[in-house]
Amino acid sequence: MTDQKNDVYEIPKECKASVVVNEGPNFRVEVQMLPVPEIKPHEVLIKLNATGICHTDIHFMANDWALPKMSTFGVRCPGHEGAGVIVKVGSEVQHLKVGMRAGHKPIQDTCGSCELCRGPYETYCPKAVLTGLQTEGSYMQYVVSPERYTTLIPDGVSDYVAGPIMCSAATIYTSIKDSQLRPGDWAVFPGGGGGVGLQGVQLAKAMGMRAIAIDTGPEKRKICIETAGAEHFIDFKTTKNVAEEVVKLTGGIGAHAVFVTAPQSYPSSLDYLGDRIGGKVMCIGLPPTGTNHIDVDPARMCFKKQAVQGTLVSNLADIDKTLEFAARGLLKQICTIYPLSRFDEAVQMLRRGEVAGRAVVDFNME
Repeated sequence: MTDQKNDVYEIPKECKASVVVNEGPNFRVEVQMLPVPEIKPHEVLIKLNATGICHTDIHFMANDWALPKMSTFGVRCPGHEGAGVIVKVGSEVQHLKVGMRAGHKPIQDTCGSCELCRGPYETYCPKAVLTGLQTEGSYMQYVVSPERYTTLIPDGVSDYVAGPIMCSAATIYTSIKDSQLRPGDWAVFPGGGGGVGLQGVQLAKAMGMRAIAIDTGPEKRKICIETAGAEHFIDFKTTKNVAEEVVKLTGGIGAHAVFVTAPQSYPSSLDYLGDRIGGKVMCIGLPPTGTNHIDVDPARMCFKKQAVQGTLVSNLADIDKTLEFAARGLLKQICTIYPLSRFDEAVQMLRRGEVAGRAVVDFNME
């Protein structure tokens, strides 16, 4: 997937980009030509070969979160799951070189000096720059990245796998890690047939956990069990009581942790924990503002020592660790590849929940 040729690249004046049109609830994306951005001395220019499509992109374009519009920042291209190659480096860049493979992540940069940035929570930095909202994202073929916050992609990990790792796979890895589950524990994934859920099922299995995927349809059942390695699949459309089935499958007790990637599952997510002492609901998928809340009973939290915890996106170290899983062959390609000409089709299909696994667009595929 890399397009290296003697580490010399001819950089055009314009590049392909998928631009949001009619920002708001009736948005669409349209392929246009935009100027290739200039880099500052401490930055690198990355030519992307592929980008994953994330539900966050849809929220940014639909503007259904309590955030300013993309247009407020002059941004036209969302996206934050890019994979490609460095084609130019600034005059003050010290370590990165032309020809290195690199990714484009949900956080473009942080301040680097606050208390959060000096620990493991730099993605929560109050000055963090959100890629695809406050700066042009990976729907644009050429993107800018500061050297200090650039992630390198190891050999042996294709761009189709590496792109989604920048956000979805790494985020659910962080969530699994933060849940403190141990090998043999039950991990339940509502939305397990989606892009984030399928990567979570694979990672949970690689980390020694027993995964249960919740989704619907024979295609998603097959991919969850045979490809991702889920121990069980529950079809929410054909199962009378999903929570009861989860409790039954987990020895009559309940899940050790529930990793919610499908926001519509939040209202019922605590029920999947059953009577499991210390069970946790891990919040990952973000619903539109004001929807799909969890009704938390403090008494239940106390008597069963249960908890609800959230994960935003991963720090640099966790993204590198997730890439290691892929390099070891433990995180496989489970995505549908779309050519650039079908960018909007892919976005709208994801918005309607019609994509099994991740949707990835190949910039080099017309």
